[in-house]
Amino acid sequence: MLPASFRPLTSRNFALVWSAALVSNVGTWMQIVTLGIVVTAKTHEAGWTGLVAAAAFLPNGLLAPLGGALADRLDRRRWLIVTTIAEAVFAGALAALAFTGHEIPWLLSVVAFLGGTAAAIGFPTYQAMLPDLVEKRDLLAAVSLSSAQFNLGRVIGPALAGVALVAGSAGWAFTANAISFGAVVVALVLVRLPVQVRPAGEGIVRRIRQGARLATQIPGCSSPIILIAIVALIGSPFIALVPAVAIEEFHKQAGGTSVLVTAQGVGAVAGALLLAPVARSVGRAKIVITALFALPVALFLYGAAPSFGFAVAAIVIVGACYIGVLSGLNTVVQVHAPPEARGRILGLYMLALGTVYPIGALLQGQLADSQGIRAVTAGSGVVLLAVMIVVSAAAPAVLRGLRDPGLAQLETVGQGPGAAVPSGE
Repeated sequence: MLPASFRPLTSRNFALVWSAALVSNVGTWMQIVTLGIVVTAKTHEAGWTGLVAAAAFLPNGLLAPLGGALADRLDRRRWLIVTTIAEAVFAGALAALAFTGHEIPWLLSVVAFLGGTAAAIGFPTYQAMLPDLVEKRDLLAAVSLSSAQFNLGRVIGPALAGVALVAGSAGWAFTANAISFGAVVVALVLVRLPVQVRPAGEGIVRRIRQGARLATQIPGCSSPIILIAIVALIGSPFIALVPAVAIEEFHKQAGGTSVLVTAQGVGAVAGALLLAPVARSVGRAKIVITALFALPVALFLYGAAPSFGFAVAAIVIVGACYIGVLSGLNTVVQVHAPPEARGRILGLYMLALGTVYPIGALLQGQLADSQGIRAVTAGSGVVLLAVMIVVSAAAPAVLRGLRDPGLAQLETVGQGPGAAVPSGE
């Protein structure tokens, strides 16, 4: 019998989607790391590093509500195929720019933005579709495996990006990403899903408003949205600044970036695989709250690292804590969101993450140019811890909204088939 953490893989549909997403995420991380390296090496400015990361991620916030409304309205499988093909096209455009020597930072940022746009309107569909693939008892394990899959890409992708750069061109990394989307298209063609109820006669704007109204009325949806916005603004920007830390602070060039990103991924994979079994023992809400307070401490250790080796060890811890926050909050939303509005509420959750993170990345990138990258990263940990203490003392209802007493009983008993909640982190 498989351990609880791996049980969702016994579902054919989940295994197909999970495997294809892993291949695609390897390509995505090859592209993310390569973009950061190319822009940092050309400009030697952390501000530009934050800008290109923000350009790729900003559409996830701006267009997530639209993507969520489309996820509840369109045939999810077909729509996801369309958006995946569009992502492949823009990855191919980056490859063309690299092979022809047109690696201009602003032009790379524009193409990254367009690729992020395609991802943004497709990602809520991906998340809304996944709950149909496993049984309810495998809910948290499915979330953990989805998080692990994303972060396995974070482990493998940077190493392959380094190989591509050594081979002589960033274009090979972008090409690999374009090809990797083919795995997702093939998996979606093979997957069979239940018939989707798609209400007609309602406008997109009205449906988005209905989703927003529901999200504010349900504490299990509003609390994660508030908390992810706080983390995205203060804690998440360390991701965008990893290339600048490796290249500008420790003078490790492309290889150093790959090591740091891979180390974060190792921590995230370990954290994701431990999440389900530990939550069964102590409760999921306690795990999420612990991660929310542990993350700023880990960020401080990473930012204050006196050596590259210490930074590598610290970012492993950061990766484990960060995935506990993202995976845990994502699970809370999906547990509490009504099935018929799941796509729209997830879109609002991603709106909070996707619009606030780029702002934080830009602000911290600019501060890093004047105050120092490590000082800004360590400071972000101090500020995030202070904010979490204030939230805990002044607005305890926000943390109480993370509770879900019924989930523990459900996972223990294992009541029949239904919606599971994979994570999109």
